[in-house]
Amino acid sequence: MARFLRNHRQMLYKTASYYILHISVAALVAYAVTGNLLMALTLSLLEPTVQAVAFFFHEKVWARAGGTPAPPASAAPAG
Repeated sequence: MARFLRNHRQMLYKTASYYILHISVAALVAYAVTGNLLMALTLSLLEPTVQAVAFFFHEKVWARAGGTPAPPASAAPAG
């Protein structure tokens, strides 16, 4: 595991920074729409999670449509 972390450090940092950016933008948009901070924070954490699940199934459908096997989960982009 330590070797994996060392070999992918930059990608992991980039993924983490994108995740924070995504949540921040989602929170700002949700707050602008709702005017409710708690609702904005809830939506900003919920939406990326739903997107990740949707992405998984999206990849499965595309793999089946193209007749090629889906890439391994580790190949999926973050965010």
